Amino acid sequence: MVTINDVAKLAGVSRGTVSNVINHVKVRPEYQEKVEQAIKDLGYVPNAYARSLKSNRTHTVALILPTVWFPFFSKLTNDMEQELRRRGYKLLLCNSQNDYHLELEYVSMAKENKVDGILSITYSDIAPYVADANIPMVAIERYFNAHIPFVSTDNFQGGVMAAQKLLELGCRRLAFIGRLSDKNGVTKLRRDGFVSYCQENDIPFIELYSESDSQEFILEIDRFVEQEFKNNTPWDGVFTAADRYAEYMIDSLRSHSCPAVPGHTLQIIGFDGTKSHANDRIRISSMRQPVEDIAAYAVDTLCRQIAGEEVEYYKLFPVTFIQGKTTRI
Repeated sequence: MVTINDVAKLAGVSRGTVSNVINHVKVRPEYQEKVEQAIKDLGYVPNAYARSLKSNRTHTVALILPTVWFPFFSKLTNDMEQELRRRGYKLLLCNSQNDYHLELEYVSMAKENKVDGILSITYSDIAPYVADANIPMVAIERYFNAHIPFVSTDNFQGGVMAAQKLLELGCRRLAFIGRLSDKNGVTKLRRDGFVSYCQENDIPFIELYSESDSQEFILEIDRFVEQEFKNNTPWDGVFTAADRYAEYMIDSLRSHSCPAVPGHTLQIIGFDGTKSHANDRIRISSMRQPVEDIAAYAVDTLCRQIAGEEVEYYKLFPVTFIQGKTTRI
């Protein structure tokens, strides 16, 4: 059985240097390279349990999120897992379905030293429990307080930019579609940005503003399309709070044989900019969130928290428009 002493001997360094490399403590680059090569040559596998006992760390991070169903959440999870793995951490996924009690179970795991920190996309108020336990945590999308680092995109400005872009495309009467709730503040911000721009510039608009569950909301979109778009409609530009909602709308336009054609007589802009599937029927024009940047920033902030370093507590990334097939070029 290969031991840490074997690695140290082959690399020509001390046992302590090997231990530092394994535990992601900074050493001189040439030493790190020698140790990593020796580990590879010998096929050495560090004892993770022993490492956790010695360092009082598990090198595991919990990610709490409402669902992996939406492409944005799926990509964010993937990017965070890769970034954590690069830093020597494993990811424990909590697909909470917005279940407050399930989320608290994962907070309890952190309190029991089963995870080193939490990356959180939750619309429940778990902040008091996190504060009481003194757990490193980074909040994505929801701002809790000045003591928990927060990272998101500028959702309000994204709504403003969507309205501006629709006007640039020649649209004069706009519509908003979004599934909103008191818990999901980011969707409300997107809607508020869109509405404020329309109101300030005297732009006529209508909106489907719903707090229904996912399945009922699909039916509401269908009824909305049938009512407002089946015949010759004055509404020529639509902003949806997520790309998925734009896909639902396009399905309804087709099922009702509406004369409005996305990308031609009707301009549709979504929000997220993450491709759902390789075989998507149509690429949605969208306000793109920089998922890779959000993931890297959140992981870096959490790792620095775990290490006891100073961190920035508020970060907003800008969104950008990406051209798809649902707006004219």
